[in-house]
Amino acid sequence: MTLPLPSPVFDANAAGGGLGNLPEWDLTDLYPAPDAPEVARDMAWLEKACADFAAAYEGKLADLDAAGLLACVQEYEAIDVIAGRLMSYAGLRYYQNTMDSERAKFMADAQDRVTTFTTPLVFFSLEFNRLEDAALDRLLAANADLARYKPVFDRMRAMRPHQLSDELERFLHDESVVGASAWNKLFDETMAGLMFKVAGEEEELNLEATLNLLTDTDRAKREAAARSLAEVFDRHIKLFARVHNTLAKEKEIHDRWRKMPSPQHGRHLSNHVEPEVVQALRDAVVAAYPKLSHRYYALKAKWLGLDRLQVWDRNAPLPIEQPKTVDWDTARKTVSDAYAAFSPRLAELAEPFFTQGWIDAGVKPGKAPGAFAHPTVTTVHPYVMLNYLGKPRDVMTLAHELGHGVHQRLAAAQGELLSSTPLTLAETASVFGEMLTFRKLLDGARTPAERKTLLAGKVEDMINTVVRQIAFYDFECKLHAARAEGELTPDDINALWMSVQAESLGPAFDFMDGYETFWAYIPHFVHSPFYVYAYAFGDGLVNALYAAYADGLPEFQEKYFDLLKAGGSKHHKELLAPFGLDLSDPGFWQKGLDMIAGFIDELEAMEA
Repeated sequence: MTLPLPSPVFDANAAGGGLGNLPEWDLTDLYPAPDAPEVARDMAWLEKACADFAAAYEGKLADLDAAGLLACVQEYEAIDVIAGRLMSYAGLRYYQNTMDSERAKFMADAQDRVTTFTTPLVFFSLEFNRLEDAALDRLLAANADLARYKPVFDRMRAMRPHQLSDELERFLHDESVVGASAWNKLFDETMAGLMFKVAGEEEELNLEATLNLLTDTDRAKREAAARSLAEVFDRHIKLFARVHNTLAKEKEIHDRWRKMPSPQHGRHLSNHVEPEVVQALRDAVVAAYPKLSHRYYALKAKWLGLDRLQVWDRNAPLPIEQPKTVDWDTARKTVSDAYAAFSPRLAELAEPFFTQGWIDAGVKPGKAPGAFAHPTVTTVHPYVMLNYLGKPRDVMTLAHELGHGVHQRLAAAQGELLSSTPLTLAETASVFGEMLTFRKLLDGARTPAERKTLLAGKVEDMINTVVRQIAFYDFECKLHAARAEGELTPDDINALWMSVQAESLGPAFDFMDGYETFWAYIPHFVHSPFYVYAYAFGDGLVNALYAAYADGLPEFQEKYFDLLKAGGSKHHKELLAPFGLDLSDPGFWQKGLDMIAGFIDELEAMEA
């Protein structure tokens, strides 16, 4: 596709409407510029290092002693660092402005070159997985430094039953740049380029600004935004259906060749979590819909003075809520103080994000929507992206993404291969950071109305994190199952989407014509199939962790930091044992759901 010319220079701070001086990324810790000699140097090093690695080790892993295998793994890790550094820089620049053709080209070219250079490495995991268990055990027993990598080896070897021939694995690696990643870019560029004409607004708005109107105090504005979203999504629905059909079919082909027992199985393997644990989470949440979302939204309809809620009322502020804009300095202080109240060390770990150009906060044309924390590589530091508009929820998003950033900083000491945390545990620090911020605000509430507003906001966030994400997971399960039977029309996908909406949101809602297309803008379905259950997983886990903290578990802070520092070096059973928690316990998820229900109990009591 032809990309538009770069967007004009845009002053995020001028457009911030009194939000203060919004920070932007300083990416020079990765590379000084796209044409810097360091980029060319690392590209050249990567090409040679990959070729040298293959020449030194391909066909020879079974002959290595413990010291030789350790050297091999460490060389592989060093290659991973440079490849990750290059792609982090290219990706972060691209997400700052996905409509800039130079940035898009730089990322695509970098991805092509890195994929080509690393193709010779494909043999490593395949050959490693052919090592006999007894032989590998002997090597690990002989060398403690090598044994440290056992969690990495365990995750690799979990793929043994699903491994293809060396030739096929090389082909899939090479082909990836024109497969899923190409469709991902098409989706990202299309979404970033969408503009919405909302009744009553002078100018067209991008996706982020239009979604933001769904939380406006003016019901007419919320409705106008929802209808504009529906109109634009419907206009592009054939393209979005094509993206989902293609990606789901590609996944079905790969899964069939790899003999995966279900579309979700690959995600469970990468998350290092047992399928039955995820199923227990899903079943517990679905069973709790009536006492959570159904009950809460019935309360909300009453607060809003409505017999029925429309979809544009779901995230509406309460009538008693005083509209307010939180400037950047206030948001920073709120989160930093909440972190410091838990532990000064937590606030210290978060501080460089504010002072060193590690956050990009402003809403800008072409900038990717949403928010994320990207760990880059363990030799640099994470970067946080926000689209900060000064809403109270934006403060919680800052607390969330900073939690990720702190987690990534602490885990970096594990090294590149061991630092990465499975998605199921990756949400721990982020959701915990939100909980700390919420509890600090709740403790400081001066009036019953302020407490009610805070509680309602937290319940809505938890419903969005738990109920909505499990509904999304069910939608994905249905989508992939249906696609396995044949091509899906937009109407087919729309029907699957609506099949989970009424069930999860409850009888208080009516659904406008057009809402059936709202699956189209959710990036997780495109970028990371079945990612979404990790949010519910993280919320349930953090609720249980916070209960242990509130109950005064001895040395909780140190145990918490140890959990974060472990990164991906331990299984969830080992990580959570110091807190007396076990995810395989059937009653585990009920603890977290009971916390949400308890907040709703308090809100109901306020009505008595």
